[in-house]
Amino acid sequence: MPLIADRLNRISPSQTIAISTKARALKAEGRDIISLSAGEPDFDTPAHIKQAAIAAINAGDTKYTDVAGTAALRQAIVAKFKRDSGIDYKPEEIIVSTGGKQVIFNAMLATVQAGDEVIIPTPCWVSYPDIVALAEGKPVFVPCSQNNGFKMRAEDLEAAITPKTKWVFLNSPSNPTGAAYSAADLRPICDVLLKHPNIWVFTDDIYEKLVYDGFKPATIVEVEPRLRDRTLTMNGCSKAYAMTGWRIGYCGAPLALIKAMDKLQSQSTSNTSSVSQAAAVAALNGPEDDIAKMAAVYKERRDLVVDMLNAAPGLVCSKPEGAFYVFPSMQGCIGKTTVKGKKIETDEDFVIALLDEEGVAAVHGSAFIYPGYFRISYATSTEALREACTRIQRFCAGLK
Repeated sequence: MPLIADRLNRISPSQTIAISTKARALKAEGRDIISLSAGEPDFDTPAHIKQAAIAAINAGDTKYTDVAGTAALRQAIVAKFKRDSGIDYKPEEIIVSTGGKQVIFNAMLATVQAGDEVIIPTPCWVSYPDIVALAEGKPVFVPCSQNNGFKMRAEDLEAAITPKTKWVFLNSPSNPTGAAYSAADLRPICDVLLKHPNIWVFTDDIYEKLVYDGFKPATIVEVEPRLRDRTLTMNGCSKAYAMTGWRIGYCGAPLALIKAMDKLQSQSTSNTSSVSQAAAVAALNGPEDDIAKMAAVYKERRDLVVDMLNAAPGLVCSKPEGAFYVFPSMQGCIGKTTVKGKKIETDEDFVIALLDEEGVAAVHGSAFIYPGYFRISYATSTEALREACTRIQRFCAGLK
């Protein structure tokens, strides 16, 4: 009798983490490695947020909380949704989880039956399809081409819907492309969803505050309030507030769904760290000057990376609206051979050779269900980015 359950065969380890792990191992061997593979801000958590956590510790705020989160944090989240998106949630329609990934996990396990279909626009974050598969659902991928700004079109959504469709995922701004949906982009998608009253919407807005050039991102319930009763609006503190290690994700959703997620979470992790919750209250209720400063730096880095990658032979890189990723095509490099004799037949070949030969870690597009591309995170120092892009240019120029 095997020890390991069959359900684990439905999923694979995160390929973004795998690349980061290999890069760290090479660095430990003394190699000069620049890692552009992790989706983590290189900025420190703002001081007022850290001070709130210290104050909570000193006040003895170190006990269990309600599974769904403290009253103070849920009220801060209610205020945030109203302030930023005009969405009215009640505190009991909010749940706080240990990172955004747990919100997704809870929602899928609480609702998806074996064989239910979940529509996922691609390129997509690596965890969406695996979490759906673990819940015994079937991921249905909708490719979104670079020509359309990596955004799903209403007609493509309509074509993917079947009687088995349970959920549609939207991620704006997107990991891995940085593509973001405006209200005008979402309007035709909302019109399709209104025609299918049994389909739920999961909108992942965790990068919403990291947008550039005056772009105004929108979210589903903001654009179409009639979809409120079947939409889960997810966000978190990890990206905008540089709080990845604090593990705070949250969502607003109809009460019945929140109760189901609360029930599941009560038998898994229970509440999120009380100290992290105190820090999150300070983040959501406090000043946002630090976000603006970080976003200004990210914009400069984005522009640098896009310009330098487009100067590399065989690469085509569009300029994204938000997040801190670019997702260039490397299809012009397929079929060529590196300076050290490695044949580039896939995007994975490309990123492995780039890491081995030039010491730059990126993630291949196939990890995001979109071969022929690769992802670079520009959440690292400008100097490191400039050097990494110089190495990428050299690598591409050496292909024969």
